[in-house]
Amino acid sequence: MKINLLALVLLLIGTALKQDVPPRLRLFLLIGQSNMAGRGTPEAQDQQPNNRVWMLTKEETWAPAHEPMHFDKPAVIGVGPGFAFGKRMAEAFPNQNIGLIPCAVGGSGIDVWKPGAYYEPTKSYPYDDALRRARKALANGELVGIIWHQGESDSSPEKAPAYGAKLAELIQRLRNDLNAPHVPVVVGTLGDFVVKRNPDAGKINATLQQLPGRVPDTYCVVSAGLTDKGDSTHFDTPSARMLGNRYADVFIQKKLLTKP
Repeated sequence: MKINLLALVLLLIGTALKQDVPPRLRLFLLIGQSNMAGRGTPEAQDQQPNNRVWMLTKEETWAPAHEPMHFDKPAVIGVGPGFAFGKRMAEAFPNQNIGLIPCAVGGSGIDVWKPGAYYEPTKSYPYDDALRRARKALANGELVGIIWHQGESDSSPEKAPAYGAKLAELIQRLRNDLNAPHVPVVVGTLGDFVVKRNPDAGKINATLQQLPGRVPDTYCVVSAGLTDKGDSTHFDTPSARMLGNRYADVFIQKKLLTKP
């Protein structure tokens, strides 16, 4: 009898936790390619939920956030900057509930981040999918930030020169489509290890760092000093977390998270 009673209590607690979604979330859209999605190896701290950090799942329901939170390429997903970002924001704003909307797609170039563009490797529509998921999330809160980490796929002599104009256009389109004309957008530079093997990545980084001077309410964090997981492409787990903290520090230091 005691065992059955305990099982019932645990079931009720589990059901309550699943249904206990905070009424209002401060929402952040996480977009870009694989280094936003995350490829680091998960450790215990990356899978320990925080009761004020939530994520929109693949099924478009809310759940306590944990890594991996992306689902673009199930065979390789891992730790990205998202969860660390969320935890840092929750720590800095103890009266806020943070909602993360993971939408990054590994390998995606900026040309597939526009309406109707199909990305064959993941059989997805990166922009359209992100827009749909963001609108779904808005039922539970307000969009207060977008973080973007992308550019490796555009690091070529043919693509790099046009990257700045395309990124500015993407930001304007997102703001228009989400009715958030002044939402802060924070971008991050590509890793030193990417630039080392591909000088054109340096051109992308220069463009990213120039963005705040070209597009209002945009900011750039640098990934200098961070390390790869041994493939010269993806941040290792500690570096992915550090990148997430750097993204969060922009919102904290610039006081971008306005009061509800």
